[in-house]
Amino acid sequence: MAVTISTALLFGVLLAFLLKSGNLGAGSCFVAVMFGFFLASTGAAPTVNRLTATIAHTLATLGH
Repeated sequence: MAVTISTALLFGVLLAFLLKSGNLGAGSCFVAVMFGFFLASTGAAPTVNRLTATIAHTLATLGH
């Protein structure tokens, strides 16, 4: 649960920054969608969580 809350917070802060700076594009759309999934914890949230964890794990292993 702590991972979901911190991820939602991260996407929320990032989305607020993008909206405030007026930088609205495809990246902002992605951030908004991800924030919505993590915040709402819908039935799709576990799948999105697994995808995010897999990507993070892959990026972490590539860095070593």
